[in-house]
Amino acid sequence: MTRTDMAETPPIYITYLNRFDIEALAIDDDELLLAIEQGLAAQGRGEAVIEPRVHLEPKVSNGHFNVLRGALRAPIDLAGVKVVGDFVDNYQQGLPSELAMLMLFDPATGVPRAMLDASGITDMRTGAVSALGAKYLARKGSKILGHIGARGTAYWNVRLLDRLFDFDEIRVHSRRPESRDGFAARLSRDLGKPVRATTDWQSCVEGADIVVEASRLHEPTPLLRTDWIKPGALVIPYGTMSAVELSLTDIMAKIVVDDWGQCKGGKFGSLRADVETGKLSEATLHAELGEIVAGLKPGRQSDDETILFWHRGLSLSDIALGHAMLEKGARLGIGQRLRFA
Repeated sequence: MTRTDMAETPPIYITYLNRFDIEALAIDDDELLLAIEQGLAAQGRGEAVIEPRVHLEPKVSNGHFNVLRGALRAPIDLAGVKVVGDFVDNYQQGLPSELAMLMLFDPATGVPRAMLDASGITDMRTGAVSALGAKYLARKGSKILGHIGARGTAYWNVRLLDRLFDFDEIRVHSRRPESRDGFAARLSRDLGKPVRATTDWQSCVEGADIVVEASRLHEPTPLLRTDWIKPGALVIPYGTMSAVELSLTDIMAKIVVDDWGQCKGGKFGSLRADVETGKLSEATLHAELGEIVAGLKPGRQSDDETILFWHRGLSLSDIALGHAMLEKGARLGIGQRLRFA
């Protein structure tokens, strides 16, 4: 584009929400769950485009970038790209393991609309997808939660799951004592109920009604044993590196994913070995969660079903939550308007 062409182009502005703006929005649990549920339903109805994530590995440290891409039709009417770093050793420098940016565009013209700090968005939407998976797939009377992992997404997993189920018992585990103890203390304070940090995986997950595995492993290691899973439980594994035994899928009445397109390919993910060996395929997959949320396929149908929900992270959830934040920011006058062209 020449300088003359640029002069004739109508002014283009983008909305920028940094981390402080995101915090000032104070999105509450119900607003968060509603935005993500609407995005899932749109996906289930086919009102979205989603492309499998791709990865960039700089190979200068123990980490990589995930690049997520998708688009949602009206009323949201946005396309989005999120780039999120996943760097396991960042805690050694006092940094979060996941830092992210979300860019939103007009899907009809490509005009940029907004740029948001998506580190918190990633944590929040991941927790919301875990919770909504449980809403449709866990037993209604679930009262014990076992949660492995204490990274950023873990807080929102537990917070939003407890919002829906009001657990009698919450157990958490993480490899480093200072991590799991601090995590349990923060949750106890924020939820107003005891949260117990366990020293091992088995005592955390055995007998739990809902099991979430969000570990941070350097390589696939089967630490979550199949025989610890209670009949009728919901298991939600989503670690980058698999922590489950290959036999875990054998005990499942239903296996549900967030998006089969991205679950069936790539080198990362909790059930990667199950896909590669053919144990998980289109034939053995029950549904994508969006199909269940949209009412096109059934979720849990009986208390004795043991169900697995594997989610890898949806660009559509980022877009839906980003849209909700932009709408609230416009109402409250929060955010910065930047000249783009």
